[in-house]
Amino acid sequence: MSHYANFKVTVYCVAQVLDRMDLETLSRQYDFIEKYIGIDKVYLEPYRGGCFVDKDKMRSFISFFKEKGIEVSGGFTTVVPDLSDDDKKKQRLFGTFCYSNAKMREYVKKISEYCAEQFDEIILDDFYFTNCTCEECIKAKGNRSWTEFRKDLMKDVSENLIVGPAKKINSKVKMIIKYPNWRESYHATGYRPDVEKDIFDYVYTGTETRASAYQDQHLPTYLSYSLVRWMDEASEGRNKGTWFDTYQCWPIDDYLEQGYLSAFAKPEEITLFQWSDLYENKLITPLGLQLSRIDRMLSNAGNPVGISAYIPYVSQGENHLEDFLGMQGFPLNPTPVFPEDGMVLLTQSSLCDDNVFNKLKAFLLNGGKAFVTTGFVDKAPEKEWEELSSAYITGRKLNINRYYKTDDPAGYLEDVEPILFADIQHSNNLSWSLLNGGVGEYHTTLLLRDTYGPGQMYLINVPENPSDLARVPEWAMESIKRLLNYNGVYVSAKNVSVFNYNNDTFILYAHVTGKAHPIHTKIHIQSEKASLKQLCVAGPDNKDREVELTLSKSFRDYKPITELVADVILNPGEFYEYRLSRD
Repeated sequence: MSHYANFKVTVYCVAQVLDRMDLETLSRQYDFIEKYIGIDKVYLEPYRGGCFVDKDKMRSFISFFKEKGIEVSGGFTTVVPDLSDDDKKKQRLFGTFCYSNAKMREYVKKISEYCAEQFDEIILDDFYFTNCTCEECIKAKGNRSWTEFRKDLMKDVSENLIVGPAKKINSKVKMIIKYPNWRESYHATGYRPDVEKDIFDYVYTGTETRASAYQDQHLPTYLSYSLVRWMDEASEGRNKGTWFDTYQCWPIDDYLEQGYLSAFAKPEEITLFQWSDLYENKLITPLGLQLSRIDRMLSNAGNPVGISAYIPYVSQGENHLEDFLGMQGFPLNPTPVFPEDGMVLLTQSSLCDDNVFNKLKAFLLNGGKAFVTTGFVDKAPEKEWEELSSAYITGRKLNINRYYKTDDPAGYLEDVEPILFADIQHSNNLSWSLLNGGVGEYHTTLLLRDTYGPGQMYLINVPENPSDLARVPEWAMESIKRLLNYNGVYVSAKNVSVFNYNNDTFILYAHVTGKAHPIHTKIHIQSEKASLKQLCVAGPDNKDREVELTLSKSFRDYKPITELVADVILNPGEFYEYRLSRD
């Protein structure tokens, strides 16, 4: 029986740990992990880095877990020790395979067969990529680009060395490819979700976002949610779970936030990597409590939804900008599928679709609202862009220290901390600026509106450093949030994310930042008649409570507009669930 109603908690056990393990040690470590988290399933790894776990020993581990009512699956990691003196000359990061080498190809086939003999479900850890540039690979590549070569190579490896041989050994086996957290680089290293989703039975998503200010991947915390949503769409609903680890999690919240946001995306499984790292680790002792609370919240929630952020399968540009926006309350749903209507966010990555402008024009002609970023405009084909907007980027930079809302007679904010923005010019009264930013006697647009047929298009001027979105005064950010929100609900606060569900339920999460303390947050509801409840997750004796809403007036196009507003206090590192009812 699962410990949780909305997901399974699983633990991955690497080969080297299992190879050294005895049943007494396993039992002691199991008791600790079960006590603090609750284990529903394990992935046991027969191979990693040249270590093959003995089959008899593996059978004893499988029996141990099954006797405790725990599901058992297998896994392996495609890293390899030096196979020969010649291989030492190859400069491959992380011990990944050279899939042009005949000996290595036969070796990885042997690994897949070895695992399929023991398990009916197998997951590949996310070292299943290629970065080899040896002479054999250069020769095999020929005139193709590295991306095209690696796409073809890994399709061949997947079909003929991994999945095909495994299913020949065990016709019941289900194969899972786990993708890492660096989506923008998939195509450069042979990962192709658009191809591999039809080769493997399921996919899995790496949601590690620890040490975001320092790690090589530059991953904002919101990625632990957004990448799951992108992978759900990319795999056509065959994304089986999430996966994160304990590494570089110096404040405990760095670890816990990975779990929270992974769970908010409602995966089938949440995998913790890896077994021995969890034992007597203070990071995991509160995790079971927090997951239990989130589990109760998710029982109230429908399916995750949000504003489409169009990120094609093979793309890069303004990497993770959608995550920086998500950290500041924009409820985004990244997807490789261009929506037909509603709202869509387009970043520089969207331009990697050669047909994006035809899709954009059709979207606008269907009455949609499109939001484009500075990077999209900067790299857009000139003739295509000029049909939609008069805006252009001059190349100058402005250290903005004042803001002006052009549709508000008193919409001025002066002498604030400077933030560097691009200088964007446009034809007055053809395009219209809703938010200006200036310094000295000069200013530029920060939010620009254009129309095309029945549709509307808005240009968002993103700070040169995207993390400076957290420094833009919330007073100014509201100009964008009033337009770019889901279901007419937005929040005014820094470092607060909104997670929407399709039954008028939403979750607010206050990220833990350097200066963590309780914050006032205003929940705006774009309606004159509505009610709001905070849903209780504390226990059976507590009850949902009504949230007080007050009417608030602001301006749009020099006309007063009315919203309902709630002032709530959020504690850092905490999550809050609400349900909206419209009268």
